[in-house]
Amino acid sequence: MKHRLSSTFGQSRVNPEERDELIRSVFNRVAGRYDLMNDLMSMGVHRFWKWLFCREINKASGQPSDEEVFVDLAGGTGDIAKMLIDGHRIVLLLDPSEEMMSVAKKRLGSNCRYINATAEDIPLDDESVDVLTISFGIRNTTGIARSLEEITRVLKPGGFFYCLEFSTPYAWLRPFYDAWSRIVIPRLGALVAGHPDAYTYLIESIREFPAQEEMAEMIRSAGLDNVSYSNLTFGIACIHRGKKPQR
Repeated sequence: MKHRLSSTFGQSRVNPEERDELIRSVFNRVAGRYDLMNDLMSMGVHRFWKWLFCREINKASGQPSDEEVFVDLAGGTGDIAKMLIDGHRIVLLLDPSEEMMSVAKKRLGSNCRYINATAEDIPLDDESVDVLTISFGIRNTTGIARSLEEITRVLKPGGFFYCLEFSTPYAWLRPFYDAWSRIVIPRLGALVAGHPDAYTYLIESIREFPAQEEMAEMIRSAGLDNVSYSNLTFGIACIHRGKKPQR
């Protein structure tokens, strides 16, 4: 099931190869100020969302084990991976942007392993991952359905998938949210990061991203079960979950 987001970049129609190049360019350009811009765009709330996200993952993972493999897909500057590192589990950070990963390497050093790769083509063996996370990254892939298939492939039977992503706010909030994203965020992008076009793209990608139920159905279609989601801040963001069936 190909989602409409796969053939758009902002308000332009593009093919998947062009979309991949344009998105990579966006993140390479804004990597140095990406975390600061997230603070400004969300007024700091993204840090609370990520804390809730990682707290749930860490609670669900049970007893620490040197055998467990955690993958943070589209791991960017390493803020999620940092909260998953516990001194026991193996944590891998995968991201297609070398510039974003260079920020992560400065932050995490040798506490994490780094792989330059996309969500659509994960260079890991079948059924080799215990827990796979992706935070504000799956909407930037060139194919959400293909990425979910790859995620299902690499998860071990009984392995868990967690996705934190922007979603569709409650109806009463949408006019205010739309005004903030259309008027304020691109100007912040110009002022702080020097790239208003990059943040215009990010806002448009949020608008085009599947709503909560549609995303849940895509996760089921990829082969995961026990699929559920929880809205954060009136639906502005959402945590999606799934589990690979046992044989």
